[in-house]
Amino acid sequence: MGNRRKARECALQILFQTEFNSADPAALARTYWEHQKATSEVRAYGAWLVEQILGRRDEIDGAVQSASKNWRLARMAVVDRNILRIAVCELLYEPALAPAIVINEAIEIAKKYSGRESAVFVNGVLDAVGKSLRGPAAKPAARARGQRDPS
Repeated sequence: MGNRRKARECALQILFQTEFNSADPAALARTYWEHQKATSEVRAYGAWLVEQILGRRDEIDGAVQSASKNWRLARMAVVDRNILRIAVCELLYEPALAPAIVINEAIEIAKKYSGRESAVFVNGVLDAVGKSLRGPAAKPAARARGQRDPS
C-alpha cells in the first residue's frame, strides 16, 4: 500500500472519530497519531487532509451536496460521507493529483471500508464533482483558492 493510500485511510479513521466524539478534533487527531505506526510522509499527508477538511468543511460539503442531488449529507453513511470529503478535498486543493487517480483511490477505499454499492455511489458523486470542476470558470478558481506547496 502506498503512502498516500495509507494517509487517506488514516484521515478517514480520524474523520470518522470526529463524527461521534464532541472532543476537540485536533486533540482526537493527536491521540490517533500517538497510537498509529506511520511514516512521516503518511502522517504529514493524512494530517494535511484532516486539517483541510475540518477547516474548509462548508466548501467541501457544498461540493459534495451539489453533486449528490438526491442525498443529503446527513443521510449518507458516515464512511461514505468522509471518503467523499477526502476525495473532494484532493480534487479542490491538491492540483498535482490527476482527478482520475483521486476518484479511483476513493472507490478502492470505499470497497474496503464500506462495500461495493458504496463504491458505485462514491464514483457517481465524484464523477459529478469532477465534471463541475471542469466547467469553464470553475476549475481555475477552485484550484487557486487552496493550492498546496508540492514540496
